[in-house]
Amino acid sequence: MSSPFRSFSSLFSTTLIMVLGAGLLTTYLALSLARDGVEQLWIGGMMSAYYFGLVVGSKVGHRLIARVGHIRTFVASAGIVTASALGHALTDVLEIWLILRLIVGTGMMCQYMVLESWLNEQAESNQRGTVFAGYMIVSYLGMVGGQTVLSLFPELGLEPLLLVGICYALCIVPIALTRRIHPQPLHPAPLKILTFWRKVPQSLTTILIAGGISGSFYGLAPAFAAGTGLSNAEVATFMSATILAGLLAQWPMGKLSDRIPRSRLLRVNSALLGVLVLTISLVPISGWLLLLATFFFGILAFTLYPLATALANQNIEQTERVALSATILLTFGIGATLGPLVASFLMQLLGNSMLYLYMAVCCFILFLRLTRVNYNQKTAKKLLAQQQSSDYQLASGDLVSSPLGAALDPRVDEELVQQQMRDEPLAEQQTTSTIVDDKGDIESPAVSTSTDLNASDTADDTVPLQPKDN
Repeated sequence: MSSPFRSFSSLFSTTLIMVLGAGLLTTYLALSLARDGVEQLWIGGMMSAYYFGLVVGSKVGHRLIARVGHIRTFVASAGIVTASALGHALTDVLEIWLILRLIVGTGMMCQYMVLESWLNEQAESNQRGTVFAGYMIVSYLGMVGGQTVLSLFPELGLEPLLLVGICYALCIVPIALTRRIHPQPLHPAPLKILTFWRKVPQSLTTILIAGGISGSFYGLAPAFAAGTGLSNAEVATFMSATILAGLLAQWPMGKLSDRIPRSRLLRVNSALLGVLVLTISLVPISGWLLLLATFFFGILAFTLYPLATALANQNIEQTERVALSATILLTFGIGATLGPLVASFLMQLLGNSMLYLYMAVCCFILFLRLTRVNYNQKTAKKLLAQQQSSDYQLASGDLVSSPLGAALDPRVDEELVQQQMRDEPLAEQQTTSTIVDDKGDIESPAVSTSTDLNASDTADDTVPLQPKDN
């Protein structure tokens, strides 16, 4: 059996180059706007536009792939994203930048859908976990690589934008030349938002808030770090340390969630993250302490989403998982769209430290919500168990409550039992029987209305029950 990394090398190479360009573009735009003194609200708006584009792309991508196929969809999306990324070099009008970010988000979601659906369809069952673990590792490495490349251009000229365009152009090559079998077209996944909010409220609440935290961090953390006096190269190191921590935490947290209830891990995670970001917002730290703090931030913040997703999937049926994935994607996109807007407004109004104070409030709300839902679920289970125990009553067995029980009693006339089991009406049970004597005379009729227990006790012969003839 070939290695999954070798089997999907073309898709992994495409993912690495694409995500490298995406990470480089996101941080470059945030630092460029902060350098030019643009209001924080615009910086947050750029990130919100990108995530809103991801939500739009989740619908556009399904239809596009179903219409023209995976490779054509990827090539067309990559071309649009390349043109949109390079368009930032042609104008400084912020409204146009917002539109460009929206287009980039839409195109990248189509690319993500091509890659992930391709991997999902053609990965063997016994290699699926390894394949998607490799996909996540490659994605994180691409994001870290984008921050590292940016540190080589402290002046933030046009060179980073040119590299972004090169990355988006080159990511087409591996997937266009792949020899893998073309996957089947996608079909739109149904959305059942209210249904899943009732079934898995802890998971979707966590995903919504995790989206707000992640979107705020990627869009506004570079501006926050630059506001603390870090150079552009140090900001790139700051971002790289956070993303690298998220990568390193995935496997240990996954193993831990197999031993400890995921709902409990989410509460502990949100509480620790809340304390950490509150400390960052209130205590002026810098240097290696700031790097250490953001490293732990990456461990806690970037494991909320996978923990919540795993918790949701363990509480629904297999047939509902496609609809659940669509709902999770939409929920995360909504959180990531709204989060940067709220955080940037607070930063513009009260200062850069409001970014982490906003995250602390989100964590506090999440912890309260998780605690309350968990308490309500436990209370409901206890009440249900008590109700079931109090409603339990002793019942007679089938033989006791059916006519067959009488057939087992030696005191009962078997002929009467046979009539009852044939569902004959009582009037037929009380029919007049004629008795013919040895001489052929007909005696007076006798009506059988009751069972003569004493006569039955002395009877030696028994007549087996026979099924009723049709």
